[in-house]
Amino acid sequence: MSEPAPVVSAAQVPDGAALLDVREQDEWDAGHAPGALHVPLGELPSRLGELPEDAELQVLCRAGGRAARAAAWLQENGYDAVVVEGGMGAWQDAGRPVVAEDGGEPRVL
Repeated sequence: MSEPAPVVSAAQVPDGAALLDVREQDEWDAGHAPGALHVPLGELPSRLGELPEDAELQVLCRAGGRAARAAAWLQENGYDAVVVEGGMGAWQDAGRPVVAEDGGEPRVL
């Protein structure tokens, strides 16, 4: 069993941090953090080459469960990763920016 990854609140995520969103495509399209990298959880092992190796990854999902699994797995594979507690719902509640892929009103699914 892997060690759980550290957890930070949305308010603790520094501006300009490396954000990794592991939600599915429809969730991403509806609303995501600007500048985040989108790699659905199931695609993570095959897309590791897209991740920055020299940055602490702030991992987001809808509520935190998928992000916890992703961050623990990333840590096992040599990445520095933390879970953003409460996911995109907490991100939005903290007043952090959210954008929709189509430019419309963003929603967190």
